[in-house]
Amino acid sequence: MKNPYRTPTHNADNLFHQAQPNAIKTGVLITNLGTPDAPTAQALRKYLAEFLSDPRVIEIPKLIWQCILHGIILRVRPKKSAAKYKTVWTEEGSPLLAISKRQAVAIQQQLGDTACVKLGMRYGNPSITNALREFQTLGVRNIIALPLYPQYASPTTGSTFDAIASELKTWRWVPELHFINNYCDHPLYIDALANTIREHIATHGKPQKIIFSYHGMPQRNLELGDPYFCFCQKTTRLIQEKLGLHKDEFITTFQSRFGYAEWLKPYTDETLQQLAKSGINHVAIISPAFSADCLETLEELAVENRDIFMEAGGKTYHYIPALNDRDDHVLGLVDIIREHL
Repeated sequence: MKNPYRTPTHNADNLFHQAQPNAIKTGVLITNLGTPDAPTAQALRKYLAEFLSDPRVIEIPKLIWQCILHGIILRVRPKKSAAKYKTVWTEEGSPLLAISKRQAVAIQQQLGDTACVKLGMRYGNPSITNALREFQTLGVRNIIALPLYPQYASPTTGSTFDAIASELKTWRWVPELHFINNYCDHPLYIDALANTIREHIATHGKPQKIIFSYHGMPQRNLELGDPYFCFCQKTTRLIQEKLGLHKDEFITTFQSRFGYAEWLKPYTDETLQQLAKSGINHVAIISPAFSADCLETLEELAVENRDIFMEAGGKTYHYIPALNDRDDHVLGLVDIIREHL
């Protein structure tokens, strides 16, 4: 008679590895916001429809918002946005996607055989869903997800978690998941940002004011408990301490407003006007919230906001590029990932 309490010869792990003997143990999912497939109105309409339908991004009752979105916004905005994307599009395509691919390759090179790195965008292609399914095909049982948003925010990091969870809840065997939701104060991230500013000053001289411009969000989000504003302030403070900046030498602002509601203040564009009118004629601007250059940095910060400053009386305006695939940035991201390996 068989002993019902005897330990089975083949446990689940043994069966799994017999079925998939070359299974990779750990997968690293690198994510960012996303990009349209092309700088055309048609591609922008598809991308914006997905992006602006996310309830984490637009917190308006669905029935009301869908009428506004499809009745007004998607009839007007795609053409305007496509024109802006054309000004930053490269031979590799979208700057955000091209840089994100280079980041993923560089991280893979640093990690070697210890993990498999995949890139997934929250909206558009390559998608988070497809990246996760590639892990599933490879037999990955441990996933480390790193959204490349240094400062946690519900519309970005929170939405990324939603997308990952939405896919994983369909899997019969759910893998172990390590979701990194914030690295606003990681020492190597702060060091990399400080390095870019030092390098800029060494080349162009010290500006009268350094502007730390973060992507904005509605003021209501902060009032409802979103910590993003506080994380942005913390990042600025740590860079200021690292560089030894006096309180009069820098300012934190917020850009990329959308709609008519009050957003986090002070606004970047209005601040630039005020600075120029007050006699500040040399500024440098950096956006620590963006891990890779994109439309909001290459077009909005580097071009639109420069024009605003110069037209208001400013003389020298410099945009300091995002960290992109700089070596010190990649090493910082790898260090964050290794903490969860």
